[in-house]
Amino acid sequence: MSTSSPKILLVKLSSLGDVLHNLPLVWDLRARLPDAQIDWVVEEAYVHLLEPLRTREDFKGIDRIIPFDLRRWKKHLFELSTWKQFFSFRRHLQEISYDVVIETQGLLKSALVCALAKKSPNAVVAGLANATQFSGYEPLAKCFYNHQVQVPMQTHAVDRSRLVMCSAFDWLAIKRSDTPHFYASRMKVDLLKPSISQLKTPYVLFFHSTAREAKRWSNEDWTTLGIELSNRGYQVVLPWGNAAEKAVSTELAKQIPNALVPAAFSIEDAFAVIAGAALTVGVDTGLTHLAAVLGLPTIEIYCDSPRWKTEGYWAHHIRNVGDIGLPPDAAELIKASVELLTRPAQELTQ
Repeated sequence: MSTSSPKILLVKLSSLGDVLHNLPLVWDLRARLPDAQIDWVVEEAYVHLLEPLRTREDFKGIDRIIPFDLRRWKKHLFELSTWKQFFSFRRHLQEISYDVVIETQGLLKSALVCALAKKSPNAVVAGLANATQFSGYEPLAKCFYNHQVQVPMQTHAVDRSRLVMCSAFDWLAIKRSDTPHFYASRMKVDLLKPSISQLKTPYVLFFHSTAREAKRWSNEDWTTLGIELSNRGYQVVLPWGNAAEKAVSTELAKQIPNALVPAAFSIEDAFAVIAGAALTVGVDTGLTHLAAVLGLPTIEIYCDSPRWKTEGYWAHHIRNVGDIGLPPDAAELIKASVELLTRPAQELTQ
């Protein structure tokens, strides 16, 4: 393996938050191996998260983004088109012979991608040797690695990925004091789309929905916070992702003066919506983490998941409140919101 320009494959398929917390590997690898080839296999739904880091003339980042659509393939397993798509994916994946494969998810589907990848002789295939608390893990996955990395049971998602990467190259572990980077500090975002033209600045985003009901914050607390921010001159915006979430947004909007339930928007649109917000407040879910990694004022609410696992620890403009089994009250959120909304911008970024 060339020490200066290895061919590296990152395998992190999903979900939204997990993909975001894996982004620092691109920056870490480029800092040490600027001439390496870095490719990434990701589920098709999350390709837009990686596009800002795609290599271009003025930026060296991810050289190839390789979409993987297992969810759709499973739904149409016996259709000819599904197998054509799978074999097309495999051909695309195997165009490069990789020296290092780094799999940080610990799931069988991710490990199978490692197995499908074309590898050079003596290639390192690194993955998790053990589960971490409150994270999905399938022990069979480690059978597909020749370099199994043991990590502490309580390890933040970013730190876990970095530990696997460093072990793959026999580097010293990266310390938390070495602040992780996610996107370029001046990343350009598209102008807001016409479908959300009702947005009025300044506005605050409330991401109240999540895949697991226990992780939600109470509607009563959302209403109390929303009324307070509305009285202070902020439009409260209540995005949604499905019919049930839209119903909750609609019910909250009835109780919060001048609140907006926008039209549905994609992950691609979310960059622009979040970038325009004065503040994002959300439960432990992917879009809340997107606001945090974009370097914007964010409050992350933890109700039924451990704060240590995904909290935004890399910037002063992120507030992490609550913890597993210890949801915060509205007063704590009001205090944190007012602090972030009234502090000078330069103080938030120090």
